[in-house]
Amino acid sequence: MSSSPPSPPPRRFTSTSVTADGVALVSLRREPVNTMDTPFWEELLSVLDELEGSFSSKKAEKYSDSSSLSPPRIRAAVFSSGLRRDVFTAGNDVKELYAPMTSRERYQRFWVLQNTFLARLFASPLVTVAAWRGATPAAGCCLGLACDTRIMSSGVENANAAAPHVGLNEVALGIPVPEKWSLLLARVVGVARAERMALFAELLSPQQALECGLVDAVVPDRAALDAAALAAARRALRFPDGGRVATKMRERASFAKEWTEFAPGEALGAWEMLEHPSTVKALGGVIERLAGKKKKSGGGGGEEARSKL
Repeated sequence: MSSSPPSPPPRRFTSTSVTADGVALVSLRREPVNTMDTPFWEELLSVLDELEGSFSSKKAEKYSDSSSLSPPRIRAAVFSSGLRRDVFTAGNDVKELYAPMTSRERYQRFWVLQNTFLARLFASPLVTVAAWRGATPAAGCCLGLACDTRIMSSGVENANAAAPHVGLNEVALGIPVPEKWSLLLARVVGVARAERMALFAELLSPQQALECGLVDAVVPDRAALDAAALAAARRALRFPDGGRVATKMRERASFAKEWTEFAPGEALGAWEMLEHPSTVKALGGVIERLAGKKKKSGGGGGEEARSKL
């Protein structure tokens, strides 16, 4: 007696739909600002496992017909924000980095999990596209850097929204840019530009990001962003997977392996820094500032006040 395959775990922070030609549209939906903590990264890794499982499935050939009864073989993934406000993600949750609110073991798990996902995404056989909308600092920026293509919108839908920006701004918060993240940025924009962006916590406008090669295209609004990201994925899918995947592995597999193996040791060293009184003071100040802004704006809850890293 045959049994049906297990259902995927319920998704709390993402939703995924798949087009008829095999493009997975992954929407990040953790209101209000897509705070990236351990459960969030766990879910992203689970989603990636599921998408890559479809790509590599030995039964994928049966998905080549147009039958509505057969799901398409997934060959590409577009990551976008499904938030009401203009934010891709405000970055990592401060509670995962602020020593008084976590522990060495918890931080180690968080850091290794996060970087395992990012390294996996960087070397994924899928075509990957990041659709950046609104604020995209730090970890959200790195998620996009790990994708094949990045597209950003220049407009805002919310009257009080900050102008769209993107970059690795950890230095402004009193912590260093993670080593592999800055190396990945350098692979995209060049060493000199990446070094300046990291050292001075530069957050670029969409036009600045386009000029330095951080993004591949800038579009005016959310609707245009969704359309452009899907079109970018489909352009890549015009070619057979074999040559593209082999080339991607040749160019990226070694760096991805180094990245994954580096993360546990990096976490141990970073924890010593996070425990230092000066770092605790700096991150505590970040939490207070964000909480103050939230109180002033009349917002409720603590998600926004714990992000921005």
